[in-house]
Amino acid sequence: MKALDALGGAEALDRVISPLQRAVRGLPLGRCRDVLHGRQIGHPLHPALVQVPMGAWLSAAVLDLVPGAGRSARLLVGVGVVSAAPTALSGWVDWAEQPPQQLRSGLVHAVSNATAIGLYAGSWRVRGRGKPVLGRALAFAGLAAAGLGGVIGGHIAFRQAAGSNKTEAVAHLVKPGWHSVGTVAELPVGRAVRRMLNTVPLFVMRSADGDFHVLADGCSHFAGPLSEGTVSDGCVECPWHSSVFRLSDGMNVAGPATSPQPVFETKVTEDGLLQVRLPTVG
Repeated sequence: MKALDALGGAEALDRVISPLQRAVRGLPLGRCRDVLHGRQIGHPLHPALVQVPMGAWLSAAVLDLVPGAGRSARLLVGVGVVSAAPTALSGWVDWAEQPPQQLRSGLVHAVSNATAIGLYAGSWRVRGRGKPVLGRALAFAGLAAAGLGGVIGGHIAFRQAAGSNKTEAVAHLVKPGWHSVGTVAELPVGRAVRRMLNTVPLFVMRSADGDFHVLADGCSHFAGPLSEGTVSDGCVECPWHSSVFRLSDGMNVAGPATSPQPVFETKVTEDGLLQVRLPTVG
């Protein structure tokens, strides 16, 4: 555990991370970038894609222990190598939008997986040249490297919370019913402000037509303060990683965020108080 935690503090990696991050962000992926983030499915795509190469390689390992199954094992090794390409690309795209600790751990995760891919590619090649023993040895070494990469990946996802929805707790922290967040008179027109609802920060914006837009202020991607972001065309852009959310319904229209923002219903009382509540479900 201490060794995994130490990865996030390995500042020496920053010299490599900075140019890599710029390169990944500069890839001309267009709308495919959101697909690789997993915005359309509501959670990161990378963990789902990982199942293909890991499943193929684990199956190949089993077949390598079965006499006469070398040809099938080689096929599965090749499937794993080919499917690792889109898997790695989705991982790199997610990686480039993380804070420093996750970037450092993620780089080591990527190196472990790249090592696994290289070993498996070598295994596939030497098997085709009639060297099954060496092919199996390289494959098992690749499986060990991929396993290490998986352990680090789990650390990034669950210990460092990369890829998780940072707004999931809002529904549990806000009690049912209406809550006052201030007077209408103190809320500026056309400029977002931050208000607190007990422990939950809120993005509050009063539009020129008198409507109010209230969202959870912490971005679902990594809790960036939306109230400090740019508002235009009915959307707000997070100042940290440029995720874009619609003010009307909180929908994430551009990644890297894969989850929408919780949106609050609003009403103004007779004495000029702005009150909010989460929509009731069911």
